[in-house]
Amino acid sequence: MELNEAKKDYNEPMHTTEHILNQTMVRMFGCGRSMNAHIERKKSKCDYTLSQAPTEAQIEEITNRVNDVIGQQLPVTESLMNREEASRIADLSKLSADASEILRIIKVGEYDACACIGQHVKNTSEIGRFEILTHDFENGRWRVRWRVVN
Repeated sequence: MELNEAKKDYNEPMHTTEHILNQTMVRMFGCGRSMNAHIERKKSKCDYTLSQAPTEAQIEEITNRVNDVIGQQLPVTESLMNREEASRIADLSKLSADASEILRIIKVGEYDACACIGQHVKNTSEIGRFEILTHDFENGRWRVRWRVVN
């Protein structure tokens, strides 16, 4: 990420929720963050690499955990730090080799930390309620379509 790049024009509540969903997936399934995401105002999708599809009970647990984090009214902060410092709190494996030495790290309370150039809410209280709309599993890829509603 270059510091002079324009921030992505994502919807702030949806994009912040993507961070929370990613960390929830990492914690529940030990998978990486979304390998592909499309974040929009009305609905979004994320793809995760999993060995099998989550059960309906696990999908309900994902929803509950994401909403629990949102409900904690956590501050969403940004910090500039060098790669070495950032690597202690965030997974930098998706950064390109030519990314800047100074990174913008977004933290959602103590729940998640991620290098990101997107726009975010200031507090999770600004997000609303997370809902999974549909999901499917194919060849080790679980795709989840979701939204946040007020």
